[in-house]
Amino acid sequence: MSLTSYSAVVRRLVVSPGPAHEQRAQSVASAAAVSAVLRAFGRPPGDLPVRTVVHIGAAALDPDLGPEHEGFTVRTALTPGRALRQAHRELAEGRADFAMVAGFGEPDPHTITVYALKRAAEAVADADRVLGVLDVTGADEDAVPPLRPLYHGHRATAPERHRLLLWSGRDEDDEARVRGELLPLLSGLHSEAFPALPTAVPCGTPPGPVRGAAVAVAALAAGTVHKAKAVRADRPRPVALLFPGQGSQHTGMARGLYRREPVFTAAVDAVLSHMGEEGARIREDWLTTGEPRVPVDDVRRAQPLLFAVDYALGRMVIGWGVRPAALLGHSAGELVAAVIAGVVSLPDAVAMVMTRVREAVRIPAGGMLAVAASETQMRPYVNADVAVAAVNAAQQVMLAGSAGPLAATEARLRADGFTVVTVPATSPFHSPAMAPASDAVEADYRGIAFREPALPLYSGYTGALMRPEEALSPRFWARQITDTVHFRPALEELVAIEDVLLVEAGPRQTLTAFARRHRAVRLGASAVCPLLPARGGTAEADRQSVLSAAARIWTEGHDLDMDAVSRLWTWSDEEDAAPSAGAGAAGRREPAPALRS
Repeated sequence: MSLTSYSAVVRRLVVSPGPAHEQRAQSVASAAAVSAVLRAFGRPPGDLPVRTVVHIGAAALDPDLGPEHEGFTVRTALTPGRALRQAHRELAEGRADFAMVAGFGEPDPHTITVYALKRAAEAVADADRVLGVLDVTGADEDAVPPLRPLYHGHRATAPERHRLLLWSGRDEDDEARVRGELLPLLSGLHSEAFPALPTAVPCGTPPGPVRGAAVAVAALAAGTVHKAKAVRADRPRPVALLFPGQGSQHTGMARGLYRREPVFTAAVDAVLSHMGEEGARIREDWLTTGEPRVPVDDVRRAQPLLFAVDYALGRMVIGWGVRPAALLGHSAGELVAAVIAGVVSLPDAVAMVMTRVREAVRIPAGGMLAVAASETQMRPYVNADVAVAAVNAAQQVMLAGSAGPLAATEARLRADGFTVVTVPATSPFHSPAMAPASDAVEADYRGIAFREPALPLYSGYTGALMRPEEALSPRFWARQITDTVHFRPALEELVAIEDVLLVEAGPRQTLTAFARRHRAVRLGASAVCPLLPARGGTAEADRQSVLSAAARIWTEGHDLDMDAVSRLWTWSDEEDAAPSAGAGAAGRREPAPALRS
């Protein structure tokens, strides 16, 4: 079930203005009351999303209360019920990203109930604690809408699916003891019970520094656990997320996670919902096993879909309880990093992607080439029509340009003995040919509210840590269409600050390959781990790859939210995996326990 049409309550607080025994007059909604609402949940107003709207439902309004307060839009309604419905409509129509609703006289005449609302899909993607979703189907506009449990998927514990087994000990002997107790259990366990085993053992105690992990199906679990190597993880390296850009896409990328992992599914749905009708067409082309309407390498599919997949993977890892220490995106992947870092809201970032796409298709066809060479070696081959599009590694650069000039350059390179690979792209991004698109994009970006990064964000366009003035500049984001991507220098600076575990949140392992060439990774100071397979495969291969990445993060020494990780083999929203009509209460779907308060 898609959550994109629902509004979720993620916070609720009932306030009593005075002692219960006192006789109190009706509370009046005033500017002071709006200030209290903005701070009701202990967050300073500056931490709220830019597009936060305050809705006041009150019969008595201070005549001096204006339509804006402390930089936030204020809307009023005669009753709490009307205010909640008003907030729901505004969220559903994309005119706000967050709503604070104050119901004066709710639930009784002398109390005020304050609600925090988000679109339900984004609340799940952000790993918020959802108290329930508003049921606005009632005809009475004045009645407070009831909260319904969040129903999103159901249990799906098929024993043939891969799952993750984690264990640990205080030292090597303790780890051997725990493993020794686990093995007989796996050997004698009925396969139907395999998915229900705890994710990590021993249960109920903090994990130790000596850790083991196995990804297996029921029939091979005992052997896989027996062969797994224990790792001492006293000082885990912080996690840095890498987000690839165009050229990494392939048919069916990450399709095996959709409707089989709740955060990933909700995040993809949230992104596509902000694309309107085009989002539905993009999803259909992505999920089809036949011929898509628009090929995946076309910019109209590659960039929006890559943004959705990268973003959903990043949210999934964060949902495991991993807080990234740094972010680095390649080309269009930098926009995903910007959302995770809090520079731009998800709806605004999606609008930025779609603007790039709209303007890119107006540029004459072009493409990109990957060349096994240094930037210096490419100087004789660049000109007014062909430019260095990206510097990815010491001996790996990309060229871009219009179709004709780029074809002539490719012929020269091959004749001169260079190894050249055509990058799957139909537009000449990061070349002078995109200048008209960049100018048009900048005009659109001037209406977007940017913020300084809340997390360290390394930019491929400067090859360094993004400065506040860059993050806030529409021109900075617009010129990314034409400018060279300096991925190698940005990675160089990132790993120079401290040793990290790089996790690539995207398809094809393109950035993983670049990172493995870096000296810090080759020497073992830093490490890199991809989330998805290097090439398209089965749906189960996608899940197995993600589970292997979770195992890698665990053995690095990071503690994981075990309930969140276990959803990869205990949750589904696929129709063919739904309970039969004879199961439970007439086949009624049960809410996923981890997603219901």
